[in-house]
Amino acid sequence: MATEDKNRATAAAILPLVGGAANVSSIAHCMTRLRLGLHDRSLVDDEALKALPAVMGVVEDDTYQIVLGPGTVARVTPEFEQLVEEGRETAPPQAAVSSDDLAAQGAAIKAQQKAKNATPFKLFLRKIANIFVPLIPALIGCGIIAGLNGLLVNLGWLPAVTPALAAMASGFMALIAVFVGYNTAKEFGGTPILGGAVAAIIVFPGVANIDAFGQTLSPGQGGVLGALGAAVLAVYVEKWCRRWVPEALDVLVTPTLTVLISGLATIFGLMYVAGEISSAIGTFADWLLSNGGAGAGFVLGGLFLPLVMLGLHQALIPIHTTLIEQQGYTVLLPILAMAGAGQVGAAMAVYFRLPRNESIRRTIKSALPAGLLGVGEPLIYGVSLPLGRPFITACVGGAFGGGFVGLFNQLGDTVGSTAIGPSGWALFPLLDGNHGLGSTIAIYGAGLLVGYVAGFLATYFFGFSKDLLTEFNVSQDPAPSTVAATGGPHPTPDTDADADTNRANGPGSTDPGSTGLDSPEKAPARV
Repeated sequence: MATEDKNRATAAAILPLVGGAANVSSIAHCMTRLRLGLHDRSLVDDEALKALPAVMGVVEDDTYQIVLGPGTVARVTPEFEQLVEEGRETAPPQAAVSSDDLAAQGAAIKAQQKAKNATPFKLFLRKIANIFVPLIPALIGCGIIAGLNGLLVNLGWLPAVTPALAAMASGFMALIAVFVGYNTAKEFGGTPILGGAVAAIIVFPGVANIDAFGQTLSPGQGGVLGALGAAVLAVYVEKWCRRWVPEALDVLVTPTLTVLISGLATIFGLMYVAGEISSAIGTFADWLLSNGGAGAGFVLGGLFLPLVMLGLHQALIPIHTTLIEQQGYTVLLPILAMAGAGQVGAAMAVYFRLPRNESIRRTIKSALPAGLLGVGEPLIYGVSLPLGRPFITACVGGAFGGGFVGLFNQLGDTVGSTAIGPSGWALFPLLDGNHGLGSTIAIYGAGLLVGYVAGFLATYFFGFSKDLLTEFNVSQDPAPSTVAATGGPHPTPDTDADADTNRANGPGSTDPGSTGLDSPEKAPARV
């Protein structure tokens, strides 16, 4: 009993020093630290916290971390959670809900989801995303140059320049396996250059002189998947070597054995296996959209926002890259981009359904341009997800948009993207297909329109219950009597567009303007 009282006393001492129950958005703990998501960091009294006998220190990272030590933190956390819950229950009800409240709810949901994503499988996916996300700028730049080159070739313009543009567009893709190997070794704790050296074997022209499994290897066989596997193997070989190789010989023996062992395994195993897997991915994607494009597009477009929430979208990054490497574009990204269109349509419907809540409407107006360009985080965490139903109806809009694009794939009009990362209107310069750029752009644009309309209608008619409308459709502006008494409303920083954007992103969130993905979660939620 005395121990329980001590743990509760520690929790009770910490709570007011972090701003009280209302300032806590999420609670979790690891082996030694109480990890808190906070709405307002400025409410925390660091020095007073450090002075508490039970607190060994504080660390500020993506969450606010209070070091309590092993054993203690596991006992204090439940008491802290109970005190926060009690504090919220006794808090006075608010008459209206503003965009600040929505942003706080969105930030809390985001923090809780991030904590749930810390499973071994999702952490592995996060590593995979960390390997590919740094490559996205080059993919985008080379993809746009490839599109420009294709346009010039079709028009017959600048024939002396187009070969140079083709070299610029293709050079990176010819060596992408090397970059994947380098990033993989770096992410898994090995020497990056050794990972790149082993992966370089895959694209070396001389492998055409080697037979494996009764077949002659071809340069690039296995692609990015082979490079990924080769670099991971190189990391394990390197770590194994460092356990027994004498320090005096390490600089000579470890790199040699790492490249030799993992290189032989790559040539006589990984290249063949990864090549078969890569071919199967391309074949399956083509078959899926050719035979069930509308249904597949409906499912993919409707589920992508929840996949982002769960962190599972990261598993698609190597698939996108493999398809781009094989076919020149990924047919999946334009379909998944329809989720963002549904999100935009849903936000527009929220705007019209809450005519009295000027605060939320300002948030939508400031976040909508980013949403149109494919950066969905402000609208997701600032508007639809905290409201609940509009997030579901946004998924419905994405499903209809995805089904529309998938249908045309099924009819033979392939719509693809030459790079990953951008979405929404930002994807137009990267579009490619099998029936000309004009047709591809028209189908993708029409798909966005379908997503907008479906998301709007689903949200307008089904996104709000009577209770939800009663709670949220309330004016946030000062009462007329207050305005008259003060000589008019006094503008504050919160009325600025920048402040609205910050509210839309939620406290502590970052508007990436780039992808994603944490790690993939740190990558922008481009949807």
